[in-house]
Amino acid sequence: MIGYIETIEEFLVQHSADVEEAVRKAAAAEIMPRFRQLAAHEIDQKSGPHDLVTDADRLAEQYLTEALGKLLPGSVVVGEEAVHANPVTYDAIRGDAPVWIIDPVDGTRQFVHGDDGFCTLVALAQRGVLLASWTYAPARDQLATAIRGQGAFLDGERLHSGSPEPGRDLEIATSHPDYTTDEQKRALLGLWTDGVAPRACGSAGLEYLAVARGELDATAFSWEAAWDHAAGVLLVEEAGGAHLTRTGEPFRITGGNALPFTTARDGGTARRVAGLLSGVTA
Repeated sequence: MIGYIETIEEFLVQHSADVEEAVRKAAAAEIMPRFRQLAAHEIDQKSGPHDLVTDADRLAEQYLTEALGKLLPGSVVVGEEAVHANPVTYDAIRGDAPVWIIDPVDGTRQFVHGDDGFCTLVALAQRGVLLASWTYAPARDQLATAIRGQGAFLDGERLHSGSPEPGRDLEIATSHPDYTTDEQKRALLGLWTDGVAPRACGSAGLEYLAVARGELDATAFSWEAAWDHAAGVLLVEEAGGAHLTRTGEPFRITGGNALPFTTARDGGTARRVAGLLSGVTA
């Protein structure tokens, strides 16, 4: 346990490397030993066949909950699996205490199928403001980090999202149809137009990393669970990108967003995609 920390900024200066170590250790202890080694009894369904959870998800989240709570006394944790067990715990995102937002295995379906396209997502926020994030793809040994106002980095190299090449179709990763309402499906149809190349998304965290690296132009997602988006939204923002809901407001991790929303390599692209989602094609 650390001693008294006057501000979150001071905590991040002193202990961001400790958070990184906790994320790496959680993956090494609970995720990677089960990668391509899962037994049938270690896999369960939550809401349906596309919404899977494994022992790796549960145990990695438990590991991180304990480790991060010790690092920052007085903080709380909002983790995907804990919220599934007790939905009221999600309300902590709107409280005053520093909150760790955790997705222990983002891309569980890929993990179950032996695909390396999964990651662990951790973000630190307070009063709805994202302060820091860690995106770790253990099977690829890639770690992306961001601290508000200090930039985004992948394995120590600064990330710049840049802008799409003029005249080239925008590549946009979109929500799987199984996770969209009829209204959201109609909004997403706005992307099926000249100059846009939509495709189904994989792990949300890795799609955000691709935007931050300038390898993907934008995302268009129709759900707002904070554990899927918090780390990546800050990562893209600190790499120079932007995020907007379909009605033109920045995405809020506290909820109540007009969905779908987009996160893009630059502000102009974000406005273009948000316009397509809202039916405005200026």
